[in-house]
Amino acid sequence: MHHAPILEIGGFHFDLSIILVIVLSCLITFILARLAVRNLSVDNPSKMQNFMEWVIEFVQNTIASTMPLNRIKPFVSLGVTLIMFIFVSNILGLPLAVVFDYHHPVSLFGHELVSADMIQKAIADGHEGYGINWFKSPTADLSVTAGLALIVIVLVHFLGLTKNTKHYLKHYFEPFPIFFPLNLIKEISKPVTLALRLYANIFAGEILVSTIIMAGFFGIPLLVVWQGFSLFVGGIQAFLFTILTMVYISQAAIHVEDH
Repeated sequence: MHHAPILEIGGFHFDLSIILVIVLSCLITFILARLAVRNLSVDNPSKMQNFMEWVIEFVQNTIASTMPLNRIKPFVSLGVTLIMFIFVSNILGLPLAVVFDYHHPVSLFGHELVSADMIQKAIADGHEGYGINWFKSPTADLSVTAGLALIVIVLVHFLGLTKNTKHYLKHYFEPFPIFFPLNLIKEISKPVTLALRLYANIFAGEILVSTIIMAGFFGIPLLVVWQGFSLFVGGIQAFLFTILTMVYISQAAIHVEDH
């Protein structure tokens, strides 16, 4: 049984493993982007440059399916960042799990991370110690996917209010004013479904990986197959999150007559 390294400060609970891997995801995304634009060449592009050009073209085509071609340029960078960051975050927890068993109390920054009671309870339950998993996919945590969804929805409403004010406010009362409560529920459901879809798929994948690992040697063939399938799922979920973001932006910020 593995626990998360939770640090409680001022009534707030911070999952240190999530913070650690989010920082790592950001670094990997930035490094990949930086390597792709280093030593740009028209005649002899590097493999990284070709890869990034493919990603950008893929994102452009994705956005173009949701809004007019003359309106996609401002959102390409957002789309590329989203799909790369989410994909990296989705797959980071697949190759390994960094788990430590603690047999003595541990404090961090003056706050208790592992208490004697936690250790005793874990040992009483038949474990060697209080196991902490320091490495997992950040998108396997609902607070992370909810944060991503909240950022996206705030951006969507901001663009709607600033770039398409009249029609954006009007759509809440269409086709008739009596539909306002339903339209409001629809807007509330958008961040909820964005967050839950991404979280549920990645969390379920990591649970299955943990279960297969428990099978030991006999689970290795299945683990290899599932790792490959999880890469596919991670890519699909990154794509879905990105394309839904673009659909929501198109619906809010671009008037239907522009299509």
